[in-house]
Amino acid sequence: MAALIAMFEGYDLSVYGATVPALLHEPGWHVSKEEAGDIGSLVAAGMLIGAGIAGAAGRRLGTRRLLLSGLSFFSLCMLGSALADGPGVFAASRLFAGIGLGVVLPTLTAVVGEMSAPHVRVRNIAITMAGSCVGSLGAPLLGSWLLPDVSFRVLYLVGAAALLTVVPWAFLRLPESPLYLARTSRADEAARTAARFGLPAPQPPAASQPRHRFLGLGPLLRRPLVVTTLLFWLMTFCGLLLIFGFSTWLPTLMQTGGFSIGSALTMTCLSWIGAGVGMVPGGVLADRLGPKRVVTGAFLAGAAGLLVISRGPAGWVLYLCLLMCGFGLLASQAFVNAYLIGCMPADLRVPALGWSLSVGRLGAIAGPSLGGRILDSGLGLEWNFYFFAATAAVGATAAIAVPTGPLGQTAPHRTTTTIGTADSAAAG
Repeated sequence: MAALIAMFEGYDLSVYGATVPALLHEPGWHVSKEEAGDIGSLVAAGMLIGAGIAGAAGRRLGTRRLLLSGLSFFSLCMLGSALADGPGVFAASRLFAGIGLGVVLPTLTAVVGEMSAPHVRVRNIAITMAGSCVGSLGAPLLGSWLLPDVSFRVLYLVGAAALLTVVPWAFLRLPESPLYLARTSRADEAARTAARFGLPAPQPPAASQPRHRFLGLGPLLRRPLVVTTLLFWLMTFCGLLLIFGFSTWLPTLMQTGGFSIGSALTMTCLSWIGAGVGMVPGGVLADRLGPKRVVTGAFLAGAAGLLVISRGPAGWVLYLCLLMCGFGLLASQAFVNAYLIGCMPADLRVPALGWSLSVGRLGAIAGPSLGGRILDSGLGLEWNFYFFAATAAVGATAAIAVPTGPLGQTAPHRTTTTIGTADSAAAG
C-alpha cells in the first residue's frame, strides 16, 4: 500500500516536467518559459509548507489521519490541474498539490517505519521508495505515448485516480500506529495492533527530556559543527535545485534541441532509470569507499554528462550521458543525506537532516524558476546545461570541503541503511 501511495507521489513530482512542452503551446494560455518555471517552483514552495504542517500536526492527528488527508488533498489538486481553465487556476492547483505532497512524503516514511518490525524496516522502506521511482518514470513514459495527440490534462487525471483507488483502500485497511494509540490512552488497541504486525509492544509515553533550543539549530551553528552544517546546507541546496530544476526542464530542453516531444520524454525516462539503477551500487560503493567520495563523484558525473549533452552528441553517447545525469543529478541527494547522517553526532542527526532539507528546499524552489528564465533569455540552449553543471560542481566542491576527522567520517556499515530512508527525506 505504501509503495502504491509513493508511486502516485512520484508520478505527481515528475508529471509537470512531462507536460511543460504541451503547456507552452496550450491555445489561449500564452505561458512563457519564464512563467512555466515559476509554476514549477510552486510545487516545491507548497511542499515546504506541507512539511511544516506535517511536523506540527503529526503528533496531534496521528500518522494515519495525516497521511489520508494529505493523499486526498493532493489527489483533488491533481484533478484541479486537469480541469484548470487558465494558467492562474493551474498554478494555484500546483501550489496546493505541493502542500499535499509535503504532508504525504515525510508521513509515509513514518508510517512504514512505525508499522515495520525492526528486522524488515529497511527492506520495507526500500520497497516504498521503489514505488516512487516507478511513478516518477511513469509520467514521462505515459507522456511519450500520449502527447501531443491528446491533451496534457489526461496525464493529470491519471494522477487524480488515487482518489478512487488507493485512498478508499487505505481508509479501510491502513491501521493506526501503535505508538499513537499508546500515546492517546488506547493501550489495549495498541497492543493488539502491535501483535498483529509482529511489532515490539508499544511503550508508554516517556517522561519529558531536555530538548535542544531552537529545534536543534543552536548546536549545529556552533563549533565544531558550524562549518560542516553550512557545507551540507549548500550541498542540499544544490542537490534539490538539480532534482527539481533538471527534471522540470529536461523534456523541454530536449525538444528545443530538435527532438519530438515523444523522443524527449523517452530520453527523460533514461535519466530516471539512471537514478534508480545507480542508487544500489552507489550505496555499496559508499560503504566501501566512504560517502564523501560517492557524493563528490555523483555530482561530478552529472556535471560531466551535462557538459557533453550541451555539445549535441548523438546515439549511444547521448543515452549514456542521460544515464549519468540521472545518477549524478537525481540520486545525489540521497547520498548527501547519508553523508550528513554519518558526520553528525547521534543526538543531532534528526535536527541536522531536517534543517538541511529545509534550507535545501529553497534550491527546489529556485531550480525550475531559474531554468525557465535562462531558457527564455535568448542566451542559447546550452546555457541551461552550463547552469545545472555549475550547480553540480558547487555541490561537489562543498562535499570535498567537509572537514575530515571524527566529525567528517561516517560510522561503518551505516550508509546503506541511511540511504533507504534518505530518498524519501530528500523528496520531503
